[in-house]
Amino acid sequence: MSKLRTFARGGVHPPGGKELTADKSIREAPIPAMAVVPFSQHIGAPAKPVVAPGDHVEEEQLIGEPVGFVSAAVHSPIPGTVKSISKIFLPSGMRTDAAVIELDGEFSRLGKKLESRDWESLDSAAILETLKTHGIVGQGGATFPSHVKFAVPKGRTCDVFLINAAECEPYLSADHRLMVEQSRDVIEGIRIIQKLLSPERTVIGIEANKPDAIDILTKEGAPFGIEVMPLKVKYPQGAEKNLIESTLGREVPSGKLPIEVGVINANVGTLVSVCEALRDDRPVVERVVTVSGGGIKEPSNIRVRVGSSIRDLIEECGGVTEKTVRFISGGPMMGFAFNNLDTPVTKGTSGILALTAEEVKYFEATACISCGRCIEACPMGLSPTLIYKNIEHQRFDQAVKFGLDDCVLCGSCAYSCPAHIPLVSAFRAGRGRRRRLAARSNG
Repeated sequence: MSKLRTFARGGVHPPGGKELTADKSIREAPIPAMAVVPFSQHIGAPAKPVVAPGDHVEEEQLIGEPVGFVSAAVHSPIPGTVKSISKIFLPSGMRTDAAVIELDGEFSRLGKKLESRDWESLDSAAILETLKTHGIVGQGGATFPSHVKFAVPKGRTCDVFLINAAECEPYLSADHRLMVEQSRDVIEGIRIIQKLLSPERTVIGIEANKPDAIDILTKEGAPFGIEVMPLKVKYPQGAEKNLIESTLGREVPSGKLPIEVGVINANVGTLVSVCEALRDDRPVVERVVTVSGGGIKEPSNIRVRVGSSIRDLIEECGGVTEKTVRFISGGPMMGFAFNNLDTPVTKGTSGILALTAEEVKYFEATACISCGRCIEACPMGLSPTLIYKNIEHQRFDQAVKFGLDDCVLCGSCAYSCPAHIPLVSAFRAGRGRRRRLAARSNG
């Protein structure tokens, strides 16, 4: 076997944890009796509510319309009555409006055979409009609205469509299971975007620890010119710019998007949603979530309705053990720690982890010892220690000079730091502080 490709700089090898769920087939979560559906589940402007308390809504009905250029539609995951429009906090700390919907009435589509639509006759404008009206967003973490991402700017061309199948975060296996169990949906989603972009190449970048998915996608993708490229297992292999380097050998310039080097990429879960939107006329009202960690009694991959409470999802997996000390939404490297289990699942919820003290390993931060390990670990070639020190002293322009805006918040630096300095938390806070200062100075 030829040498596996990877990115050149940095990267780390945290414990995988994937063995807890990698072989667990996707199962269905119960329909929630109450759904709390946020109007901000994506990057950009929150959706505008088009329902009010007392309104009856049908399954998959539009309840929030996109506002402005970068925004996404939101749909009801259940039939029922809108009880309120309330303020809630998401695990990221974001405060947003949410529709609280009580289950009431019959499902018109759940469990019924859906008639397939002929998407191959649609032109690019119709495909993009369907992505917009059906609320398709990136499901790999960024939740960027797909109708914006797949619209190639004037004067640019996309010669490579790159599928991010790395799923490099420890514990997470939702994408892995989708590739194994719904490979035809993944391939059909890829074909839809191929029709939209007309790329010269279509490449699936996937870590080599998923041999079953590699075999299936290689076989099913070959008739459509889809290349499957196994990659070295190294975190953060799935970070957008690192994946482009690993698979194509191209470097995205600082401050630029992948289209600058002729690339548009998409996550596996996103492509399943693309398939369901164009083929089945289904908006995003559910997703697959990995529920795992040493504190979960029955680690699982669960297909769950958006708006379901994380508490109910955990209970569906047997609940937690008394050894649980921390809950994380997402993966342990880039996810968010949270305490409120009544917060809802969103379009971007890839995993819910309940971790034990052995997995979390609490440490007190000490002073930087200038060892340089964070620099060695950084996959972007930055100097995390200099960024951190400038943020500490409120020198935000200097922090930017050393790469604050180029940081992908992957956590490799913090993972490698022997002083246990919370570098990523500081970088997030520094970015927020800088934005607020800029807004204040602009009026």
